[in-house]
Amino acid sequence: MKPKRGIGHWFLGLDAWLDTGLWALGSTLRRGAEAYDGFLRRFRARGFWRAMAEVASEGATWGLVGLAVMLAFAQPAFEATRHSDWRTTDDFAVTFLDRNGKEIGKRGIVLNDSVPLEEIPDGLVKATLATEDRRFFLHFGIDILGTFRAIVENARAGGVVQGGSTLTQQLAKNLFLTNERTLGRKIKEAYLALWLEANLTKNEILKLYLDRAYMGGGVFGVTAAAEFYFDKNVRELTLAESAMLAGLYKAPVKYAPHVNLPAARGRANEVLTNMVQAGFLTEGQVIGARRNPAQAVDRTQEQLPEYYLDWALEEVKKLSRKNPDLARDRIVTVRTPFDAALQKQADEAVSSVLAENAKIRDVDEAALVAMRSDGAVVAMVGGSSYGESQFNRATNALRQPGSSFKPFVYITAFMNGYDKNSIVPDRPLTIGNWSPRNYGRSYRGPVSLKLALTKSINTIPVRLAQAIGRKKIIETAYDMGLTHELEDVVTLPIGSSEVTAIDMAGSYSAFANGGYRATPYAILEVTNTEGRVLYNRARDEAEPKRVLPADKVAEMNEILVNVVEAGTGGRARIDGVVAAGKTGTTSAYRDAWFVGYTGNFTAAVWYGNDNFSSTRRVTGGSLPAMTWQKFMEFAHRDVELAPMPGVDPDTLPRFPKTGIATGPEQKTQPQLLNRNTQKALQEIEDALQRMAPQVQADLLQGSRPAGVLAPHEVASSAAPSASMTSMVGSTAR
Repeated sequence: MKPKRGIGHWFLGLDAWLDTGLWALGSTLRRGAEAYDGFLRRFRARGFWRAMAEVASEGATWGLVGLAVMLAFAQPAFEATRHSDWRTTDDFAVTFLDRNGKEIGKRGIVLNDSVPLEEIPDGLVKATLATEDRRFFLHFGIDILGTFRAIVENARAGGVVQGGSTLTQQLAKNLFLTNERTLGRKIKEAYLALWLEANLTKNEILKLYLDRAYMGGGVFGVTAAAEFYFDKNVRELTLAESAMLAGLYKAPVKYAPHVNLPAARGRANEVLTNMVQAGFLTEGQVIGARRNPAQAVDRTQEQLPEYYLDWALEEVKKLSRKNPDLARDRIVTVRTPFDAALQKQADEAVSSVLAENAKIRDVDEAALVAMRSDGAVVAMVGGSSYGESQFNRATNALRQPGSSFKPFVYITAFMNGYDKNSIVPDRPLTIGNWSPRNYGRSYRGPVSLKLALTKSINTIPVRLAQAIGRKKIIETAYDMGLTHELEDVVTLPIGSSEVTAIDMAGSYSAFANGGYRATPYAILEVTNTEGRVLYNRARDEAEPKRVLPADKVAEMNEILVNVVEAGTGGRARIDGVVAAGKTGTTSAYRDAWFVGYTGNFTAAVWYGNDNFSSTRRVTGGSLPAMTWQKFMEFAHRDVELAPMPGVDPDTLPRFPKTGIATGPEQKTQPQLLNRNTQKALQEIEDALQRMAPQVQADLLQGSRPAGVLAPHEVASSAAPSASMTSMVGSTAR
């Protein structure tokens, strides 16, 4: 009989097997290493083969280094693929309505797969592949041969005539990346293309591309494009129409048939040639499409608020990230506060001013945002021509605001002990190696804050910032509605940090509504296809937050009304309407602003050039104020005028429109101090001269309490003796 073995014997056997296996593996590796070492000792490469071996060795080394670097670049991009709904994130089919419930446009793509790939016309699919990626079904996401061919063709032509990106790479960019032209983005695009190929079939990639590609006119995907350009279901497209749509992938704005039909037909003819060269069709099969090119729907009479719709769609996407119901139900109808009549007037105001002044004033672009005092955006102009550029300068362009930033400084000062009658010296000062200068290089001496802001004096807000601290100004600006980073630098008080027009309008609305935060918004209500309300602003949003004291807002409004009535904003005056605002002009006349408001509306207007080149002396008090006035005058016709918080219209001084100061280009004489003020300043100076050493020692040891400026600062501006200049300099720094 065999002895009975227990579990202990089984573990001993397993241990013996592992030990034997590991010993055998080690012996094999050792023998392999010895054999490899022996081979290298005997191997001698000479001549051509030695050179090839060296090149291969170096290539392998640097290839691994490059692979590691590219993986490092690609890591941030792969984060986007972690979302389980990455195929549908940010994809909506949205119908937008104005405030009265009338349809104003559509955005987004069809997400319910109502038109599967099998039902999309074969001609459109072949036109897409022939034009964008003929080897789509042969490569693995990156077409090595196609990229090399594109490099050769571009080198021959001396410019970019062919692209090397595959259809999968383009889809990766559309799904996860931006349009920035950087090496980092191209590396991310390549890796994401490989990831897509590994996770999707070729047909799925092709279908996503057809649904995601931007087709011009504010529409995405061939389904929406077929309806927009030809008023057809995509299934009914002819070969000529399919070729015209396929021609849009390269440059949807340049070849959009509703903008430039001849260019679109020329491009469609190139697409037909591509189909013949790719072997998808014969010349005989495309001859009919060449002779009878597609005819697009005439939309020249339509004035769709394209910039507004683009921004509103982005707002829907942001809302979906906070609203689970909206994130799931993505075919929706959105009611907005948009006003078609005001939009038409905004377009006409901008276009007429540009038509009259663009050439003689060297200015090409403009932006306008108008909203109610609670932040409801009613009209938007994002540029001179949506057909030429879809870049929205009203919401995305970061530009320096110049003096239109000064109200943030003044309202912060008011909340830290100053008031409109506080006297501050307007005289030269230097902070480090920087010296702020007034327009005209002249100085007024001691002035009130009301006069300083009315005449847009530069030295005063700088002195205020030194006294109260720039961090407080930045906090106030953020509380009021600025969203982009403000740099804590000495030039901040005169508008060196970049802002957007929509943020400026929203921030100034806090003055118009009495001190409440007014975040710009475009969504009043969202309903799904069944009519269920997914979001209602009145129901789902909290009450606005107070960010400014009411009494300080009233003081600020009085000054900004004075800017329009008697200051740099004179061209913005509206007969019978109390209006307030501030001009802004940056160095070298690169940016010109007017941001203003009434009790009913707030609007921000900007003029400049996309390449940041200088205009021909365009100031905030000229074209921007004129445009603002044209728009606002129309906006206030036949409406009940809402009061300006803290301003009594019966007490306002009224000036004739002719001869008023309208901007820095018109100089005014300094105001003289009255005799009583001169006498008081003289007495203060005499007293300070007796106590100057002690005062200076106090300044060096401590800080001035919050409140109006100390008397020695006022006296120093009135009598610039050597000792007083030293004291002012120490205070300014």
